[in-house]
Amino acid sequence: MNPTYTPEFSPLGKKVDYQDQYDASLLFPIARQQKRDEIGVNEGALPFAGVDLWTGYEVSWLNGKGKPQVAIATFRIPADSPRLIESKSFKLYLNSYNQTRIASWQQVAAQLELDLSNAAGGKVTVSLLPPAEFGRERIAELAGECIDELDIEVSSYAPCPDALRADAANIVSETLTSQLLKSNCLVTGQPDWGSVAISYTGPQIDRETLLRYLIGFRQHNEFHEQCVERIFVDVLRACAPSKLTVYARYTRRGGLDINPWRSNNPAAVAPDNTRTARQ
Repeated sequence: MNPTYTPEFSPLGKKVDYQDQYDASLLFPIARQQKRDEIGVNEGALPFAGVDLWTGYEVSWLNGKGKPQVAIATFRIPADSPRLIESKSFKLYLNSYNQTRIASWQQVAAQLELDLSNAAGGKVTVSLLPPAEFGRERIAELAGECIDELDIEVSSYAPCPDALRADAANIVSETLTSQLLKSNCLVTGQPDWGSVAISYTGPQIDRETLLRYLIGFRQHNEFHEQCVERIFVDVLRACAPSKLTVYARYTRRGGLDINPWRSNNPAAVAPDNTRTARQ
């Protein structure tokens, strides 16, 4: 593995001067497989399909006349790309457009797609929402039945998949949600706050054990994408659903939010990028 694809070589936790002239070299990709090895996921046989939905709220550049332009950007990075993109480097890269003159919105989107696809090693798609359409942005919570009101006692704040339980005699299809997901950055330890939805068909998952399991990420250090893949694999192995989808929406930091979606359900469709109230 190229050492530059590992988190310790990223700009995270380091003093970095912001650049306001376009520079694609600021992007820092990180190999996904290192963390997938920890959860027993083979690169050539992923147990899921999926996408990482990123939203950029601080996207700006200059048009050909030097007038600033602003947009809300949606980035879709495929889960089967060999590399994710470290978020601080993503922010630095976006900021490098701030004083860069680009003739058209189409050229901006095309350059973003090219650079991000090269970094991720897979086809990244980009859409830019202009200010005249900001009113289209809506807020909605994750669909499903929230389990956060369960009156449980919690004593562990590390993921414990062995505690997950499911009733093999009762096959159901349901979506369970929680807004109590919290993990920490793999490198800096800074808190990451999120909501998660687990949709499945299979033995009915015991809700109390599921909620304790999700709360168990509270002191766990991993990137957003890695947490969602860990949840997917742990639930799949412990509860044996025939169909499973895990979707998390994390609150933004530095003008970016990350929302990973993973599914083995061939009928499941990747979600649109509707933000939650906390985002």
